[in-house]
Amino acid sequence: MIRPELKSQIHRYREALIGAAVVLLGLWWAWGSLGLITWMGLALAAFGAVILWSGLRRARIRSAHGGVGVVQIDERQVTYLAPVGGGFASLDDVVRIEIGRDLAGLPVWRFQQLGAVLTIPARAEGAEAIFDALTALSGANIDAAIRAVNTPPTTPPNDTVVIWTRGVAKLH
Repeated sequence: MIRPELKSQIHRYREALIGAAVVLLGLWWAWGSLGLITWMGLALAAFGAVILWSGLRRARIRSAHGGVGVVQIDERQVTYLAPVGGGFASLDDVVRIEIGRDLAGLPVWRFQQLGAVLTIPARAEGAEAIFDALTALSGANIDAAIRAVNTPPTTPPNDTVVIWTRGVAKLH
């Protein structure tokens, strides 16, 4: 009964819709009550606002699928399984994370380690888990990563967005 396009959009924004429902329920409690229930309704509305904000951010992260390979994150290690060009990168050894473009202009993640670079298509299955892994790195620019991943393909593919670089410790 529901068109497939609408169903996919509802599925993409499901957390934001739940957050909006919780906000409305909390405001309804606060509006029609007195005393403790009013404060509980306001607290519920604030909790719903956090869920709504988080859901909108996650909806922006969920990108199209259909890229080559599968991404897995486990114990601060990013693993990319692919027929050609797979590999792994430990977040403890990575010195720079950036989003560039492949030859077709589609976004790819680049995890640079000393002497090696792991390249992962942004449309690979499970690639949205990379955003969760980035939260463990202080100073990671997640909003720039979301914008770079959601930018349409460009020609020629020459733009690179640096998401995170390891700070160099000064020795005295």
